[in-house]
Amino acid sequence: MTDQQPDPQLADATPPPAHAAPTQSQAGAPQAWAAQAGAAQPAPAQEASAQAVPAQTPAQPPAASRPPVKREPPESVRAREALIAVRDEVAKAVVGQEGAVSGLIVALLARGHVLLEGVPGVAKTLLIRSLAAALDVTTKRVQFTPDLMPGDLTGSLVFDSRTSDFVFREGPVFTNLLLADEINRTPPKTQSALLEAMEERQVSVDGKPRALPRPFLVAATQNPIEYEGTYPLPEAQVDRFLLKLQLGMPSREQEVEVLHRHATGFDPRDLAAAGIRAVAGVDDLAAGTAAVQQVQVGADVLAYIVDIARATRQSPSLALGVSPRGATALLTTARAWAWLSGRGFVTPDDVKALAQPTLAHRLSLTPEAELEGIGVSSVLASALGSVPVPR
Repeated sequence: MTDQQPDPQLADATPPPAHAAPTQSQAGAPQAWAAQAGAAQPAPAQEASAQAVPAQTPAQPPAASRPPVKREPPESVRAREALIAVRDEVAKAVVGQEGAVSGLIVALLARGHVLLEGVPGVAKTLLIRSLAAALDVTTKRVQFTPDLMPGDLTGSLVFDSRTSDFVFREGPVFTNLLLADEINRTPPKTQSALLEAMEERQVSVDGKPRALPRPFLVAATQNPIEYEGTYPLPEAQVDRFLLKLQLGMPSREQEVEVLHRHATGFDPRDLAAAGIRAVAGVDDLAAGTAAVQQVQVGADVLAYIVDIARATRQSPSLALGVSPRGATALLTTARAWAWLSGRGFVTPDDVKALAQPTLAHRLSLTPEAELEGIGVSSVLASALGSVPVPR
């Protein structure tokens, strides 16, 4: 059974100004915004009932979750406004994937990487190219194949006849946004070449480390319907991805809009003609990352995250629960989401909104659960529902 994970989405609300106290609707906004990107295919009834986490949104976030908030610096406010505007720019080329755009922005702020999963033809490549254009950063695409070698990715030393010496020629990994297309089609030797780049943000060639540009994000895609001739990612590498985002099929209205754009001359290879312009940049991402580090987390919210991780380890349906690294990842994404929502502190709703895309891909079902058709998302939703929400 294929799980539909609720991705973070900024589609229906604009984060409040930093100096404004959150209203009742704003306090629960992340949970409302966490609709599936595309929202075209409803989950099966068995999954939908398990994912329905009871709404426990108080009029204001719990007092213990609200540390004293300092006045937000102007550069942080400007950075957030610029990054939120990126979504509107990407929408000029990509229809119905606002949740994926929001997830990618969260990953950039948290200095993480993203695993994109969707059938062919749902605009994964166009999404990354449009995001890079709106952020004014570089992007490259690598089609992973069985004969792709590590040097084809990281670069290699080549002989320069003019200088009679070997010089380093950079590979496609030297970019800001790297689209690793169908990463599970290449052997583990080449897959592992990404590990150092993803974790250390550098590559080593001939024993010499070479730093990668900043920001650096790997967006790796997988085809969820065709596994013949593929090499499944090892658990250690899957755990390196901060988020896993599902790109679903568009709704009927969205698909009509896609065809209307193509019928009126839209060319996915010419983003400038589509009207996409750079509304944010590297400085905005750097300011946003620094601001996220200042987002405060109450002791009760920290305990809430730990209890969620421990609940997955105790689930009889899971052979592998959330590790401490997974709990740390949830803390990081929740802080980024809180900052994008205009708050200087994390609420339990931020944690719940990011739990599925941050944790689901780190879990492994038992063979018995797989035979029963139980999905990872439903098990995670049950674990979330079993943990008391801080008040």
